[in-house]
Amino acid sequence: MWRKLLILPPIIAGIFVVWWFASQRQLPQTLPPAEEVRNVRVIEVAPVDVVPMVSGYGTVQPGKTWKAVVQAAGEIEYVHPDLKRGAILPAGTEIVRISTRDYDLALTEAEANIERAEAQIAELDVSSDNLASSLELERQVLGIRERELDRRRKLQASGTASSTALDQETRDTLAQRKKVLDLENNLKLIPSQRSALEQQKKLNELQLDQARLNLERTRITLPFDARIAEVSAEVAQYAQAGSTLATADGIETAEVEAQVPLAQFSSLARAAAGNGQTINAGVSPETISRIIDSLGFKASIRLDAGGRSIVWPARFARVSDTIDLKTRSVGIIVTSEGSWSEAVPGERPPLSKGLFVEVEIRANALAGQIVVPRAAVHDGRVYVVDKDDRLEIRPVRTGLSQAGLVVVDEGLSVGDRVVVSDLLPAIPGMKLRLTRDEALEASMASRLVPDDTR
Repeated sequence: MWRKLLILPPIIAGIFVVWWFASQRQLPQTLPPAEEVRNVRVIEVAPVDVVPMVSGYGTVQPGKTWKAVVQAAGEIEYVHPDLKRGAILPAGTEIVRISTRDYDLALTEAEANIERAEAQIAELDVSSDNLASSLELERQVLGIRERELDRRRKLQASGTASSTALDQETRDTLAQRKKVLDLENNLKLIPSQRSALEQQKKLNELQLDQARLNLERTRITLPFDARIAEVSAEVAQYAQAGSTLATADGIETAEVEAQVPLAQFSSLARAAAGNGQTINAGVSPETISRIIDSLGFKASIRLDAGGRSIVWPARFARVSDTIDLKTRSVGIIVTSEGSWSEAVPGERPPLSKGLFVEVEIRANALAGQIVVPRAAVHDGRVYVVDKDDRLEIRPVRTGLSQAGLVVVDEGLSVGDRVVVSDLLPAIPGMKLRLTRDEALEASMASRLVPDDTR
């Protein structure tokens, strides 16, 4: 029994230790609640010049393409030795010559036909003169016959001439009248015969002109400086009329059709139209160039080559005739001139066909715009720091958006401090500790103005 009582001393000792520690503990000190301060980055709103611009990508195509189509069929007797794919030949170079034997014969035949028609006309003129002379003589003979017939009638009436003699004289007079009538009819046919010969001569002259034209068409020359794209001509090959012997691309101008999002291009056009420009409604061939000029669109073509950026000046030419409904994009066509003449081997390549490039379209600069990063706009609201360094959530109306930035048309003023860092949760009136992001402020202006306009 006394052994069970041995457990009591340790229990009593434990209770004593717990009581002692509890008696030595101090009550927690109550502190007044402290307001949390959030660290944020801000930018100070300042007016900047904005160049509205959009960009897209496309493939370079030659501004002009020419096909050597055979107009005069025949055997090819000459092909320029440099007529090969990729070769560049100057304007006026004879690239193909077709045999002229058939057309020389046609030319000689047409000239002979003209000479024959001229001889027939001359012969007809002589015949006309002869018929006129013969007619005059026969009319004189007819006059004699008619006077003799009158005399015979008078003699027969007086009984001194027989009826037989009168009948004979009447027959001779009628025969003479017929001769005169035949000559008159033949003379009347002369103008129509001459007209027919003259028409035949004109037809022969047309055949002569056609023969000369075909003779010229046997020589095929380049109409402009060009780079050969395709060749299908060989010496001794028979060239059918209408067949294509070669295709050449002009090197003076190059075109690029870049696909640009329709919404971005619409924003660009609205920004350009709202920059003090007056644009008349309606589009016609007479007004489209004036509309493009009034919008002030400028263009450039850019190529990233081995870490280098190569830029060619370009001209906004036109908008493509179709809109891609799948990508909601529109084709913008720009042209560039002189890229081949200004090319530098190893440094500045020409705008060759098939080159994939970036096209940048821009309008005239908009002065004094308020711009913030696109990430600083939250569902049409911007976080602004008030004069007490507290958060204010302000609604804004935005406009042009590009390069990760957005133009604020309404809601912000010069000097406002805009929060550009993430702030979750965003509670109006919360205390903020500010750090001005001067690097972001400096980069915003450069992102809105292209390098070649600064």
